[in-house]
Amino acid sequence: MRALNPRRAPGGRTPTGEIAGSGPRRKPRRWRRRFGIALLVVLGLVVASAVANLVLESREKAATAPYGERVAVTGGSLNVVRNAAGGEQPGPPIVLLSGLGTAAPGLDFAPLVRELGGFETIVVEGFGYGYSDLAAGPRTNEHISNELHEVLSKLQVRQPYVLAGHSIAGFYMLDYANRYRSELAAVVGIDATIPKPGERPVEEPQAGINWVKLLASTGLLRDVVAVAPGLVDPDSTAYSDEELQRMRAMMLWNFGNSAVADETARLANNAAALRGARYPNDLPVLAFIADEKNDRTAAKTAAAEDLLQNVKRHEVVTLEGHHYLHWTQSARMAAEVRQFLAAAG
Repeated sequence: MRALNPRRAPGGRTPTGEIAGSGPRRKPRRWRRRFGIALLVVLGLVVASAVANLVLESREKAATAPYGERVAVTGGSLNVVRNAAGGEQPGPPIVLLSGLGTAAPGLDFAPLVRELGGFETIVVEGFGYGYSDLAAGPRTNEHISNELHEVLSKLQVRQPYVLAGHSIAGFYMLDYANRYRSELAAVVGIDATIPKPGERPVEEPQAGINWVKLLASTGLLRDVVAVAPGLVDPDSTAYSDEELQRMRAMMLWNFGNSAVADETARLANNAAALRGARYPNDLPVLAFIADEKNDRTAAKTAAAEDLLQNVKRHEVVTLEGHHYLHWTQSARMAAEVRQFLAAAG
């Protein structure tokens, strides 16, 4: 006769009330199903938004005539916006270079170009900017300088010409001046970035996922701009409505492209490559410094004076305003440029 299990209660239940052999009850995993459904909905919305963004971008580009002239150079094509001088030319041509990530340099410089009436102006949009190709080789000082030289040579720009650059273009103007001094009449910095001294080695940037471009491709940036265009518009009254609308559209098209992403990743490398570099002592340099009413103004002015201490003819002019001085101080800047170039002969 089989002995009774002392732990089994009558009716096949254990003393704890569980059915023998069934094990502990599993709670329903409804939250997993809900989370899965929510995730699928979010992914569906992201995909739909990305597709809509592509369709809208395609329609916008088809409905908008490009500005400027594309010129083939080593590695692709650059876009150039050239405004011929009217009547008697008051001085050398002025070549304008934008700051980092400016979506449409040909439009961004429009207020300054208008104020420089009479001068021939050439806005060169580098790889990743405006209507230039958005992919390119490594964005080193050397490559950027050589591409600029190639496009100006192909356009047969009258020499000597003036290089005028904003922000990070300070790196490239310094490099260019040491490669092609004989072709330059002067350099004009627009709150130009100055390489900081240092001795530590800088590693080459490593390839990775371009998260900025991925985010832009979802259409989220387009939604933000549609709701609050003031977040991306220039803080200036010097632009027409048409210029502002086109600049917004081109910012959406070009945001996070691979050429600018690589240029951004190489900032430290390009700065390190310019350690100890100075402008040739016989090259006139005019440096505009943005006075943003903070501690940085004195530091930027001192850095500019230090960089230019060997240059026989140089001026450092402080103008009240933010980093993009050409948005609000174009008239004053054009007057200073005319006076400086006239004195420089």
